[in-house]
Amino acid sequence: MIQFFETPEKNILAVQYTKELSKEDNNKLVWLFGNANILDNSSITGNFVGPRREMITPWSTNAVEITQNMGIEGIVRIEEFYPADTTGDFDPMLQRKYDKLTQEIFDVIKQPEPIVFIDDIAAYNQQEGLALNDDEINYLNNISQTIGRKLTDSEVFGFSQVNSEHCRHKIFNGKFVIDGEEKELSLFKLIKKTSEYNPNKLVSAYKDNVAFNEGPVIEQFAPKSGDKPDSFTTKEIKSVLSLKAETHNFPTTVEPFNGAATGTGGEIRDRLGGGKASLPIAGTAVYMTSYPRIESNRSWEENIKERNWLYQTPEQILIKASNGASDFGNKFGQPLICGSVLTFEHEENNKKYGFDKVIMLAGGVGFGTMRDALKGEAKVGDKVVVMGGDNYRIGMGGGAVSSVDTGQYDNAIELNAVQRANPEMQKRAANVIRTLAESDRNPIVSIHDHGAGGHLNCLSELVESSGGKIDMSKLPIGDSTLSAKEIIGNESQERMGMLMDEKDIDLVQKIADRERAPMYVVGETTGDMQFVFEQANGEKPIDLRLDYMIGNPPRMVITDNTLNETFEEVSVSDSKIEEYITNVLRIEAVACKDWLTNKVDRSVTGKVATQQCAGELQLPLNNLGAVALDYQGKAGIATSIGHAPLAALVNPEAGSVLAIAEALTNLVWAPLTEGLTSISLSANWMWPCKNSGEDARLYKAVEACSDFACSLGINIPTGKDSMSMTQKYGNDKVFSPGTVIISAAAEVSDVTKTISPVIINDTKTAVYYVDFSFDALKLGGSVLYQTLNKLGNDTPTVQDSEYFATAFTAVQELIANKLVLAGHDISEGGMITALLEMCFANTKGGLSVNLSELKDFSLTTVLFAENPGVLLQVKNTVEVEKLLTENGIGFAKIATPINDRKLILTKDSTHQELSIDTLRDVWYKTSYLLDRKQSGEVCALQRFENYKNSPLQFAFGTEFTGKLAKYGISNDSRGKSGAKAAIIREKGTNGEREMAYALYLAGFDVRDVHMTDLANGRETLEDIQMIVFCGGFSNSDVLGSAKGWAGGFLYNEKAKTALENFYKRPNTLSLGICNGCQLMIELNLINPEHTKRSRMLHNDSHKFESNFVGLHIPENNSVLFNSLSGSKLGIWVAHGEGKFSLPESEDKYHVIAKYGYNTYPANPNGSDYNVAGICSADGRHLAMMPHLERAIFPWQWAYYPIDRKTTDEVSPWIEAFVNAKNWILAHK
Repeated sequence: MIQFFETPEKNILAVQYTKELSKEDNNKLVWLFGNANILDNSSITGNFVGPRREMITPWSTNAVEITQNMGIEGIVRIEEFYPADTTGDFDPMLQRKYDKLTQEIFDVIKQPEPIVFIDDIAAYNQQEGLALNDDEINYLNNISQTIGRKLTDSEVFGFSQVNSEHCRHKIFNGKFVIDGEEKELSLFKLIKKTSEYNPNKLVSAYKDNVAFNEGPVIEQFAPKSGDKPDSFTTKEIKSVLSLKAETHNFPTTVEPFNGAATGTGGEIRDRLGGGKASLPIAGTAVYMTSYPRIESNRSWEENIKERNWLYQTPEQILIKASNGASDFGNKFGQPLICGSVLTFEHEENNKKYGFDKVIMLAGGVGFGTMRDALKGEAKVGDKVVVMGGDNYRIGMGGGAVSSVDTGQYDNAIELNAVQRANPEMQKRAANVIRTLAESDRNPIVSIHDHGAGGHLNCLSELVESSGGKIDMSKLPIGDSTLSAKEIIGNESQERMGMLMDEKDIDLVQKIADRERAPMYVVGETTGDMQFVFEQANGEKPIDLRLDYMIGNPPRMVITDNTLNETFEEVSVSDSKIEEYITNVLRIEAVACKDWLTNKVDRSVTGKVATQQCAGELQLPLNNLGAVALDYQGKAGIATSIGHAPLAALVNPEAGSVLAIAEALTNLVWAPLTEGLTSISLSANWMWPCKNSGEDARLYKAVEACSDFACSLGINIPTGKDSMSMTQKYGNDKVFSPGTVIISAAAEVSDVTKTISPVIINDTKTAVYYVDFSFDALKLGGSVLYQTLNKLGNDTPTVQDSEYFATAFTAVQELIANKLVLAGHDISEGGMITALLEMCFANTKGGLSVNLSELKDFSLTTVLFAENPGVLLQVKNTVEVEKLLTENGIGFAKIATPINDRKLILTKDSTHQELSIDTLRDVWYKTSYLLDRKQSGEVCALQRFENYKNSPLQFAFGTEFTGKLAKYGISNDSRGKSGAKAAIIREKGTNGEREMAYALYLAGFDVRDVHMTDLANGRETLEDIQMIVFCGGFSNSDVLGSAKGWAGGFLYNEKAKTALENFYKRPNTLSLGICNGCQLMIELNLINPEHTKRSRMLHNDSHKFESNFVGLHIPENNSVLFNSLSGSKLGIWVAHGEGKFSLPESEDKYHVIAKYGYNTYPANPNGSDYNVAGICSADGRHLAMMPHLERAIFPWQWAYYPIDRKTTDEVSPWIEAFVNAKNWILAHK
């Protein structure tokens, strides 16, 4: 049956149940649905938009679980439907229109299909779009003959998935014959050669979900145990550092939000699945599409005819894909700290080029223990465990369909690859894995993520050394109509497969139950090398030897001939410099990326030391991202990105070299532990293979990449390939340019010493240009040429790798000797872009630039050439020049800071003055044009008008010294004061660790408490004096931020009693941050005396807001903030529903923090009275949206007073936690 509810917004909630709802149940649902009306009708007339009936949404999964946690039984699905006239455009990939809502809206008239034995594998291949080649079809026919029976649909389908190009990299492992010559090495061997030549600190490469390098000894901060409430403690571990990048191109092309979201989720799972378990720490993202055509006067777009896009427009893909990737990271709790965007189309040589088949790369870094870096050996009887969500008809054929041209198959097959993302479910599974990884004895023998190929790929790899039997009746089913083939092969996300000893199952089950992570023991290893899936009735949809399935598929032979194509040059004129600059600054690759950074969490974990945004205006300009590996804030890992697809079209070898060079000239600004050899690379290849000349170009590109890495002394231990980068429109074909994206990562000796690109306004300093390319300046493949609709025929490259390495090492030495004040790489947009960007994040000052020393080139060439190089701002010019000269590195002193807000360009007799602020608006406008589609016109325009008028301004208390000793705390005193605090978290909470550490550093003994502990009575809070409700996305914010969390307290007797008893005691304190703030307001814990209740509403932009903002602390009576009164401090915000709706007059509230400006985006949510936080009348209980726990150290701040940055040990925010501890000790 389905019960309908109408919300105050006139949306319809359809609640499907199998057990009659009682009056009490309905009352609970009315509360949960925001005082919705119960409708007596069995059907609702009218036009509505809602989810596809066959796809249970993640929103529904979370909503149903909320009702279960509130004690309501029998609900199986809840979905929301919107009146059709209010939705505008809807996404047909995810939604459909209904002309009536009936009792049948969720019915799927379909029975599970029986096992089918395949008579004609070739015909089945064509029918199902499996992308098997003739050799593979023959191989399967031979297996059928060998075993004396026809293969089942599950076996043929499964083989196609686990041996797809996407999963098994057939081209990279294949034999290449180019111009009639058989190449000695496969592409994969060329890449592996880099690790053979330069093993450096590699621990694991090519044989796992991630690559591992040996890392430093770090401090682990975690609860003593994970199956019950327990205190946090520290211990030293020997670490390994992980690097991985994945692409999710085809699913993102078809349905961008979930395609990019699950791409991000899959890559996170890769870093969870390294060795016997490892942990993700920070992410990266790259988006490449065709031109978005966001305004009409862009000549480079107007000269190319827009296609009749297959699924989504490029603009929609850019917005939706970045929304999806951001949303997944935000809800999972992974900061995204580095990224890139590129848009491109071109027509020449009778070919159309463009990223119609888009590139969506999700990458990241992480860490694990050396103990767990390598997978264990399976023994007979080990249990196969699946943890995570249910099986749905998701991504059926995704692996195989990703291996062919988009548009080749019928839409129904391609739509089968539409994904479903549930980050909160993945977070639950990740919490279990984190607990096991942090334990003294990790019971996991082996671990693997579920992705392409589903259960078949994941579980076969778990048991590949022994064989295994899977009991299909134990697999969770979210859709009862799934066939055996669909159960085995679906690509439902957010699942991990593990192997462990039977004796460890009970403990892991306890941990999983505590984290609300669904766990299923689905099979065991057998030792017979057979791989079997068996149904409850004894039928076996798969019963094959493992080596038949994954061991011996035929090796592909790739034959191609070199196609010598040239691209037209174009003449440029120094008289058009300003026009060139304006156009280059507008193109998406160069233009401001605020539209991306303003919606993605860049602070969660509290370990982020460098993210995208820099300076007092917090503009996205930084060269790299860096995170600390622990809260000591020293040892860390840095990451950067490089790519050059335009240059690669002209010269594939140069494209590879430039991609590596860009990544390295970005990474050079972090002090690397062992310099260049600290670095490992991920190379992700996207190429339109199987087209004339493209396989030959690919081989050249990979060979050049390998050779350059080998000569630099670095390795490429991981990567991915996507070899079908074309999109078909009938008989017309568009080629995505052959692209390698390089993700670089390296251990950092001190994360507090990374170099910012923001110019220091000191007229007694100078800016130096250091070329890394040892090549003539060239414009081929540049953004300037792109704006002129040309590619050119001569691109820069690195002519001398030894010189490049020496230059890199010299800059590292300058940084180590504290001689560099600011620095920026030269890449997209050339030197002029780098010079301008160094000035953009300031509100004052400029540069006087003299390029006369670069005599052999025109001003246009000097300004726009993208030869690898760097700009260095230094004060001690004598020492800098001496060091560079001693190392044989050429340099030119090209600029000095000036007081005027200008960029003055001089070269020989040419003299030109540019307004920095005017060009900054040009650069920013592209961000505004894209932001309109996600923040709405009003907020996007406010952001555009106000971004430059809200510089960060700080005022620290006169008694603040920045020293731990001032507060009577130290590393030795952590957790030992006798004061007891508990962090309280719900499923979806992701900010608990940084909060726990802030309390721990202040001296608290900190206990980890999950809502399940309170619900079942394991924890009563009787001995706890302070509780903190932590930030995150409890229940994925379904039905309103913290509504489900509040329901867990209000409708669970034990949890409710524990909370009520805590608040009855006069000697307790509480704090709610972000999601915890929303919870305290929802539970009315701050102002219970008010007749009009406070509420937390969606931000005015109706999107997630992430920024580092200023807060003013007014005079207040709160225990935590009283001593900070009068301060102006920087702090992180990261929330979607942070708007305080305060119906009483301002004087009725005890305001403890206000945003530094009352305009958006400095006030990120539109809160009444500009409020960021309030406290109870007695000052003991405090709720605020910004994250002070992510700003207790100077290195956590995105911008800290320069004169204090190197001397302060802590920021003023630590005072709040010390105040709390001291109050508790005084009120025991």
